[in-house]
Amino acid sequence: MTPSQAVGQDATAALLARLAAQGLTIAVAESLTGGALTAELTRPAGASAVVVGGAVVYATALKHTLIGVDAALLAEQGPVHPEVARQLARGVRTALEVDGRPADVGVATTGVAGPDSQGGRDPGTVFIGVSIGEQDEAIELELAGDRAEIRQASVCAAVQALTDRLL
Repeated sequence: MTPSQAVGQDATAALLARLAAQGLTIAVAESLTGGALTAELTRPAGASAVVVGGAVVYATALKHTLIGVDAALLAEQGPVHPEVARQLARGVRTALEVDGRPADVGVATTGVAGPDSQGGRDPGTVFIGVSIGEQDEAIELELAGDRAEIRQASVCAAVQALTDRLL
């Protein structure tokens, strides 16, 4: 298999190649995925040219103290909320800046993997935050499956969300 065939069959590698071609960097803030998204983004060779790092902000308080999510929002809405996802994606860009340069792209995951509900949200409720340039958005997902399946589907959905916006 040639490298071009491998990239064609690997959405993450294709995404990273596109980011590298555009000279863009990416930073990741993760809650329910617990580092799995950063692991996926760093899996292909050459990831170090694009991925600046990831922050696992599993505890709600860390979303505020490390990434800068509004404390009042977290207190009022809890961590599983579209605005939390947007703020995570925007905030991680500067929280993980390198040499004074924020990441060009931020991506974040927050949600409930289960097996129990959290803050009135059912398992499978997930928000993917994406921040590119001046645009911040949240994609809401309603996923099915067990805890591992929801976490893996969240990683795939985040890669797809980035691909849809950058390729």
